[in-house]
Amino acid sequence: MLPEWVYQNCPKVSAVHREAAIARQAQLTKPTGALGRLEQLAIELAGLQATEQPRAALVPIIIFAGDHGIVAQGVSAYPQAVTIAMMANFASGGAAISVLARELGSTLEVVDAGTLAEAQMAGIVTDKPRSGTRDFSVEAALTPTELAFALEAGQRAVVRAEAGRPDLLIFGEMGIGNTTTSAGIAASLLGISADEIAGTGTGVDAAGRAHKARVIDAAIARHGVAGAPPDKILCAVGGLEIAAISGAIIAAAQRRIPVLIDGFIVSVAALAAARLNPSCQPFLLPSHQSAEQGHRLVLRALNVQPLISLDLRLGEGSGAAIALPLVRSACALHNGMATFAQANVPDRPS
Repeated sequence: MLPEWVYQNCPKVSAVHREAAIARQAQLTKPTGALGRLEQLAIELAGLQATEQPRAALVPIIIFAGDHGIVAQGVSAYPQAVTIAMMANFASGGAAISVLARELGSTLEVVDAGTLAEAQMAGIVTDKPRSGTRDFSVEAALTPTELAFALEAGQRAVVRAEAGRPDLLIFGEMGIGNTTTSAGIAASLLGISADEIAGTGTGVDAAGRAHKARVIDAAIARHGVAGAPPDKILCAVGGLEIAAISGAIIAAAQRRIPVLIDGFIVSVAALAAARLNPSCQPFLLPSHQSAEQGHRLVLRALNVQPLISLDLRLGEGSGAAIALPLVRSACALHNGMATFAQANVPDRPS
């Protein structure tokens, strides 16, 4: 059994504020529905934030990093040392998400949720129960105690961010091998074969992708977790940074903070979070559909439609960061446009 907070209900969408937002959209100086999904996005945010003026100004970005024992099975095109090197790159401002965070005026926190780093790294928050997961092709990746720790590491990150009164949160990830782990989690949650969901990740070729799928399918069969409860799946084939993101999503939703969901790996963490605590589902705002093969299936399982599709496959929270200006535009249009009465513009005949 996981900590009790994981299962505590998230607040409900404010029907009063949602209906007020719908009414306001109907009075703005534009044809009904002319701004398409931006209108619906503003309405959703108003209900989630329980406000008449939805906001997306303060949006911290939190990156969770972890290493994966399954890399021993040759499932990644990059060596495992890249995880730690990229953490340093995040902290020094050289990574894509570092650039995007500066461009957006967002703070960037990097959490070592389970890498192989042996010492504290400058500019990194270390909050991990162990260094890397076990190789899930031969044994369970995590113990229940380690999983609980990882979920709470995500909660602790949200508590730190909450002090700045964020409007939204963006979570990203870094971890060589984590597309394999994510595919294992998703295949288990959805009850499908790994071949349907495993992609090329960091750039493996067709033979490498087929090998990855075989490794995942064998591990799911070994652990007997196809269609199992999400906590069992996360222990069997999970990752520390992925579990931390699941915990962070639940913790954010419990605090009425919507989450702009990134690509395949974060979406898998979101799916696990929604299976652990279905009341967090309304707070999941999808940003983009990535080039990773299984992302479309995970988005479908979450019953969400992404804002953009740019064939991204970087991770790091980069897709969510790129989509954030659209969310800000939706809020600005909703809050700042004049109504027909204010502008003295004739409305549609009733």
